[in-house]
Amino acid sequence: MSIVDTRTPNPKSFVTGATGDWEMVIGMEVHAQVSSKAKLFSGASAEYGGEPNDHVSLVDAAMPGMLPVINRFCVEQAVRTGLGLKAQINNYSVFDRKNYFYPDLPQGYQISQFKQPVVGEGTILIEVDGEEIEVGVERIHLEQDAGKSLHDQHPSMSFVDLNRSGVALMEIVSKPDLRSPEEAKAYVTKLRTILRYLGTCDGNMDEGSMRADVNVSVRKPGGDFGTRCEIKNVNSIRFMGQAIEYEARRQIDLIEDGGTVDQETRLFDAKSGKTRSMRSKEEAHDYRYFPDPDLLPLEFDDAFVEAIRVTLPELPDDKRHRFISDFGLTPYDASVLVAERATSDFFEKVAAGRDAKAAANWVINDLLGRLNKDGLEISESPVSADQLGGIIDLIGAGTISGKIAKDLFEIVWSEGGDPGAIVEARGMKQVTDTGAIEAIVDEIIAANPDKVEQAKAKPTLAGWFVGQVMKASQGKANPQAVNDLVKSKLGIE
Repeated sequence: MSIVDTRTPNPKSFVTGATGDWEMVIGMEVHAQVSSKAKLFSGASAEYGGEPNDHVSLVDAAMPGMLPVINRFCVEQAVRTGLGLKAQINNYSVFDRKNYFYPDLPQGYQISQFKQPVVGEGTILIEVDGEEIEVGVERIHLEQDAGKSLHDQHPSMSFVDLNRSGVALMEIVSKPDLRSPEEAKAYVTKLRTILRYLGTCDGNMDEGSMRADVNVSVRKPGGDFGTRCEIKNVNSIRFMGQAIEYEARRQIDLIEDGGTVDQETRLFDAKSGKTRSMRSKEEAHDYRYFPDPDLLPLEFDDAFVEAIRVTLPELPDDKRHRFISDFGLTPYDASVLVAERATSDFFEKVAAGRDAKAAANWVINDLLGRLNKDGLEISESPVSADQLGGIIDLIGAGTISGKIAKDLFEIVWSEGGDPGAIVEARGMKQVTDTGAIEAIVDEIIAANPDKVEQAKAKPTLAGWFVGQVMKASQGKANPQAVNDLVKSKLGIE
């Protein structure tokens, strides 16, 4: 199958070499572990961790005579993912044997899909530097994971842990539509967000449930595709960017020095920030694919697909557009709020029946900022959506000022409790009595005659008096009332 280049060269993503500009061409093969309690072809646990070889059935260990049986739920999850990526769902697909030898592959082959995958072409929209980019998805196929070889347990031995052997993976293959490390990182971030919304993969890269093989090549802008190198098993979005940067520069330097790029598989060393050669890149024929004789073709009807489609949640792009149109949020704020499904759900609870922009500001700036500082997920937030909504209600009613609200947020964060009750018990109500505020204003003005003359000559200095009054009232004075009284007393319009 020929690969069609659909991207117009973008000078902003060009890399400068000794002989002029170069363009990166990047494709991704993301391996996403299916959110399933059991493995793809056996009933053994797919749970992360456990003692070595504790989650292994006779099928996973490739014992003679043991036959694979497809896990229906894993098929449903793959179809669900395809629908979430607006991809073609193939009602007929075939499992193949991908033949290669490695100690952690006890069968001597991997059950995968080759020419007839369960999901065909789809798209993912990403945004980089304000530009919306459509990235094509070539295919999604189901396959079983291999085990894990352990080389650091003994100075002269290697060990094999088959706990991961047979775990269900979705390999999501993009088209070579990405042109920079920033685009690649945005693509994987967006894909992970979609998978989490769908509930088909938890996206935990640190546990290996989502990892990527990155194909990188370089060419003169708009020219023919160059020879690509594949960087295997990158399990961090930050490392991904570093690996692409290094590999593209390595290839550019090699070509400009008169050399040629060999098609090969490489590994990224996070400590050195460099890629290194692993082996020559295999072609499909090297794996001797053929249909697995132990598994019938996978067939389902349109009703099966539709039954899954109706259960899809509102996805990030649709939710973002709704937040902008219905709530009047900025595109940036909407993007931040929909990045994680739990965050968007939290925001909608806070915003229900309230000023959505105020809710967005509090969730993004105060709540997420504090969660990030303390290294907590939103599901671990000490301040609930109801409590945060209560704080916003108190501001809206004029009961507390914005400054007092910040103090109240800290109290609720540290001690919990009902915001309204805390304000009553601790005397935190905003002072709206103009007589009381006027007395403080008169006192500040009387004590600072030199500042009065300066403010009359330069009205912007009236802000100093406002600050002093707020300080004297311990932040309880109504800011607007203070501002009006200060200007009136100083004779400033």
